[in-house]
Amino acid sequence: MGVTLHYRRPVSGDLPFVTDLYARPEVVAHRPDPTPDGPEVSRLRLERDIAHWGAEGFGRWAVEEAGRLVGFGGLTVVEDASDLNISYHVHPDHWGRGLASRIGAHAVAHGFDALDASRLRGLVREANPASARVLLKLGFRRDGVVTLHGAPTVRYVLER
Repeated sequence: MGVTLHYRRPVSGDLPFVTDLYARPEVVAHRPDPTPDGPEVSRLRLERDIAHWGAEGFGRWAVEEAGRLVGFGGLTVVEDASDLNISYHVHPDHWGRGLASRIGAHAVAHGFDALDASRLRGLVREANPASARVLLKLGFRRDGVVTLHGAPTVRYVLER
């Protein structure tokens, strides 16, 4: 299982990590426009994460290992569905260690146990098979294709 992961609400001081994470070409390679995010886009992303916590009481966690940020992930409310959306983004320096699966498993447990969700969804582009493998490992099943930001995206669902 490795070192214990610590899940906490994001704070404005996480901005340098978020900026570095989404500026990495390998992190954004699966997007329809794979241009890395600049500092302003990262700032807005972090502000949305912090605001989601304020509005909903849950959201994407800042995930630490041994006191150091390694990723972000959790559950968010989405406008187009009643399902909660799962996400997990791990810094490339920590890829290949199963952290995305651990973050995802924590999010699934939190969604079903603490939030009493009946169904979770994950959205993955075909160009990101590693993310799809995480969802399948967690028990999600493929449930069609939707259009997200102008590009076909596979929807995966997990029901209680």
